[in-house]
Amino acid sequence: MEEKRWDIIIIGGGLAGYVAANYLAKANLSILILEKSKEIGGRARTINKNGYLFNLGPHALYRKGKAAAILQDLSIELKGRSPAVGGTILYDQVDYIAPFSFLNVLRGSFLSIKERWEWIKVVTSFNRNHQTQIENQTFQQWVEHTTSSHRVQSLIYAVARLATYCHAPELVNAKVVLSHLSLTSGGTLYIDGGWQQIMKQLHERALLSNSTVQTDTTVTKLEMNDQQQWQIKTSNQETHVSNFVLYTGAPERLGQITNHPLNGSIPPIIPIKGAAYDIALSTLPDRRQLFALDLTDSFYYSVHSTYAKLGDHDHIVLHLFKYLHPTEDKNTQKVKEELEQFLEKLQPNWKQHVKASRFMPNITVNQRLPQLGEDHYFNNQETELSRLYVAGDWADPQLILAEGAINSGKNAALAIIAKNQGGRQK
Repeated sequence: MEEKRWDIIIIGGGLAGYVAANYLAKANLSILILEKSKEIGGRARTINKNGYLFNLGPHALYRKGKAAAILQDLSIELKGRSPAVGGTILYDQVDYIAPFSFLNVLRGSFLSIKERWEWIKVVTSFNRNHQTQIENQTFQQWVEHTTSSHRVQSLIYAVARLATYCHAPELVNAKVVLSHLSLTSGGTLYIDGGWQQIMKQLHERALLSNSTVQTDTTVTKLEMNDQQQWQIKTSNQETHVSNFVLYTGAPERLGQITNHPLNGSIPPIIPIKGAAYDIALSTLPDRRQLFALDLTDSFYYSVHSTYAKLGDHDHIVLHLFKYLHPTEDKNTQKVKEELEQFLEKLQPNWKQHVKASRFMPNITVNQRLPQLGEDHYFNNQETELSRLYVAGDWADPQLILAEGAINSGKNAALAIIAKNQGGRQK
């Protein structure tokens, strides 16, 4: 069978792969994107269920983050609105005003007078550069050093879960969590039409730049040929050859297709997991309740359709989420019942108004929970294998989620362009 030749092959058609493709196209490189699923998007996919648009769990984009700046640099239009600062927190089954604005800190009763000023001090510290002070600290160590108040600690852990989805403060690198918390002051954006609107624009721009996209194609083997070029074999019996490869899939899969462990001695990679419950209602029983966090049981609730268009008709689309610890026993039915009971407190009799729903008990939110001592493995996105690069939510030393995926996609593309301009491989 004839081999197909490209300047670069990108394995994975999600955010990282498409951002990289759009930057690589500016250098007039021939690009092939291989996506194992029938649809592009990865965790940025959006499905239409009975006319309601569901992302894969709750998604928001930092307005002042690197991801938004990169997407705007690629002329991607970001339509939507920012959710209001406010809502409810639950602590030991009691409701309180969420102290997420200065006014609500003063109005609320969750914190004592001393704790209120301590909380304000903590929140304002998120915007400072912590790089030198928090070297080699877990987030739990940073929190315990920052405050001795259990209630203030509970708030810090809650907003950290909200910003990173990480529910393992004793493991996660404090530097990464604080990097994300520093972005929260700029606000977030809920995207009209769901995150698939971002993917659609990236896809269309890639095609206009003569990139080729092949879906429903699994890479089975990746190896160097006799001419020192990358040879890729796929599940549909095709062989592709390229000078460069950018891998954006799951980290453990890379070692399987190359028969080479990722970055040598890197510790085992732990994914960030959660349980997502996406629900569409015909009406909202209590229209005042738009956002809530349960500090005791690590639950999240938000009505995204208040701020983003997520359907073709009058609609309510809300998201429930439980942040899962890596060692937590994932009892599917129990978690679903817990989330339903949580929603019942906020929206009594909500089950009478359900139009569509989807429960995902154990989704991977991010491929890597960033731990101490790992970041230096990802400072260079070219692997030990020459001209094989990585990008994705797990491949950035300081950022995760969409921030990490988009930033690493851009950085990998720029590194490939620089190396290619230094001399094309023969």
